Amino acid sequence: MPLLGGVRPPIAALLCALLAVAVFPTLGVGAVHEQEVPQAVRDAERRIAEDAADSFRTSADVRARTVRRSAASVRAPASGTPKATLRSLLPTGPPVRGGVLLAPHTGKPLAAGGETVPLTGVDAAALARSPAANLPPRLVTSGRAGPRLLFFARVAVSAPDRNQDGKPDHAGEQGDGAREFLLVVSEKVAALAVHGDGRTAQLVGRNGKVLATTAATGKPLTLDAKDRTLPSAAADAGLHTGDASGSMLGNSHDGLRRVAGWASVAAMDGKDDAFGPGLTILTLRDVTPAKGGADHTGFAIVAAGALVVIAVLVALVLWVTVQRPLLRLHLSAARLAKGAGEMPAVRAELAQPVAAGAFGEPGRVGRALESIRRQLLGQTGPEPVRPVRRRPGARALVLICTLVIAAWGVPLLFLLNRVPGAQAVPAAAVADQQARTEATADRVRQSLGQSHADLAATASAIAGAPRERAAQVLRREHADHPTYRSLYMLDHTGAIVLRAGKEPLRTLARPTGDGITQVNTSGKIPAIAAYVQIPTAKNAKNADKGGDTASAVVVAEIGVDALNDLVARPGLGRVWLTDEHHRVLAASVGFQAFQSLPSRALTRLVAKTDAAPGGAGSPASAVLHAGTAPGAGPSVAAAAPLAQTGPAAGLGWRVVSAEPAAALKLAAYQVQSRTMLAGLLALAAGGACLSWLHIVVVRPLRTLTRCAERLADGDRRTVLYPVHHDECGSVTRSLELLRQALVERDRGGGRAYLASVPAPSFQRGSAP
Repeated sequence: MPLLGGVRPPIAALLCALLAVAVFPTLGVGAVHEQEVPQAVRDAERRIAEDAADSFRTSADVRARTVRRSAASVRAPASGTPKATLRSLLPTGPPVRGGVLLAPHTGKPLAAGGETVPLTGVDAAALARSPAANLPPRLVTSGRAGPRLLFFARVAVSAPDRNQDGKPDHAGEQGDGAREFLLVVSEKVAALAVHGDGRTAQLVGRNGKVLATTAATGKPLTLDAKDRTLPSAAADAGLHTGDASGSMLGNSHDGLRRVAGWASVAAMDGKDDAFGPGLTILTLRDVTPAKGGADHTGFAIVAAGALVVIAVLVALVLWVTVQRPLLRLHLSAARLAKGAGEMPAVRAELAQPVAAGAFGEPGRVGRALESIRRQLLGQTGPEPVRPVRRRPGARALVLICTLVIAAWGVPLLFLLNRVPGAQAVPAAAVADQQARTEATADRVRQSLGQSHADLAATASAIAGAPRERAAQVLRREHADHPTYRSLYMLDHTGAIVLRAGKEPLRTLARPTGDGITQVNTSGKIPAIAAYVQIPTAKNAKNADKGGDTASAVVVAEIGVDALNDLVARPGLGRVWLTDEHHRVLAASVGFQAFQSLPSRALTRLVAKTDAAPGGAGSPASAVLHAGTAPGAGPSVAAAAPLAQTGPAAGLGWRVVSAEPAAALKLAAYQVQSRTMLAGLLALAAGGACLSWLHIVVVRPLRTLTRCAERLADGDRRTVLYPVHHDECGSVTRSLELLRQALVERDRGGGRAYLASVPAPSFQRGSAP
């Protein structure tokens, strides 16, 4: 019967696995080389470009919503001329530069105001006939004044009075009922939101032309002959590769290397694509190139060679001490069983002695087989075959092999190629973490500011309106603002008279003025509210002594889930929004309301951003050696004040971020992680294969040894059952045949011998 499994597969698998692991340091660790500009810096620049593109897209959406809201709230006179209608509809003040009122169906300009609205390249007739309720903004570059953003709003005006001929006063407008015009507002492209000393952001068109340039500090970076190709390369990458963002390297000059990041302004998910493909944000910054790092090829070769030697040595030792002796036992036991079954030729088969191994259990089994052979030949009777005590066996050998493999894997896992703390993190990566944290703070500030501005528009819309109209406005505004958890109105006594949405977490006491406030400082959910005074309506009937009626307040409770979404930014690590006492209000990960920051080092960093009396505070960043969690490694952390101006300026909030340094794509951390992986693979492979060997070979071999020694010692009653079809199972089957032969011999020709030499099993009191 062929052998299945046995001693050979685990030893062969161990050798192959360790040799495969030995290749990993050479291909993995040895392939890591220090880059002139670390990949972590390039990735951070790409993320910064994505943040700028997202801010630009969000700002355009906010302006478009503001224009539509302004057009819907203005009551244009039905009998007025188109110019008067435009004058009542067109928002005043910056950033509005001009406007035009287009006729329905034809798109013909009826009236214009301010600077000329550049409509070249825009199908005005198609826009006027479009059934879409909200037209997305457009960026046009055909005007002499530079690139302009066009925002659209539909305006419904009741039909004018007819003239003496029975025709409408305005040519081109037929029929009775309301007329719907298309308002087009032209605005200058706002400065791009970019942070970080020495960083420049550019708005690039689909043809590679730079439409706008903004510098975070100082003057914008100048582009030499080579760097002038970066804008066109970024535009081509966005159009032809299908990627939404990326990074590039520019020219070297004055000991610095220029790194660029680009991101498409078009929505990455393909929804709400306001500008279409081709409009790109490009960010540029000069960084200090990294010095030539250590070459790890030598370490990889030495480590791989050492593991090869260990693998060959361990496999050779196991082959010499376990595999070969066990195979010999398999053949010897089979030979003895054959000779015991063929009694006429028994002496010819049993004449050859059994070669007993010199080590462990195979040696003990061999000595037991030799004793059984002599008993079959009648040369001796049952005799005890016991090993010298405390002599190491196969189990000790497997343990030693495990320790030898661990001597290679444990240093790689815990000691070698350790990153020297903060020295591995370049200053550019720390600065980029701070810049992205500032951008996140601006993102939260803009959202809160827009929520407050929309709430102010809501207050104006319900000023003097009847209760039913005010309730309708509140429901509509709550549906249009996902950030509003609850929207309600307080009367002069502080009682809620109207509400839309959920029940407020904690009702805001009737405040004075306008602003944003933190309602509670404890509890399970932070309560944050924006509030605006509703303009007072004069009503002689309800006013006391002919004065104005007391004004009410409209309050919007901002949901914490919306703040969690605002602070969550890809590649920024863990992000927290804290109050003035550094307690967590929102976070990109799970948190408990009003808990402290996860480490004291992070709290001390946030304290550096606190402002002096009358000041606004300043951002700060550092590499924290203690990390942001117990047992964690160093992390790159930054903190930035939420706002210096606007309705959120008095809150004293901070945006705090921390990214584990090991998560950055730095050569030193890559070498460390791959070295640890090599050690872990070696320990896993060695442990798995040696455990396999112990289960299928060592443990059955120890059982086999005890059975063979009992049989040689005279135990004829214990039936031996083979469990596996391997070497141990084969020897067990042979021992059972030998036991049966000894029993038959004792019953027949060996009765005189049995009478003179009692069996040990009878001496132990077993039943005959």
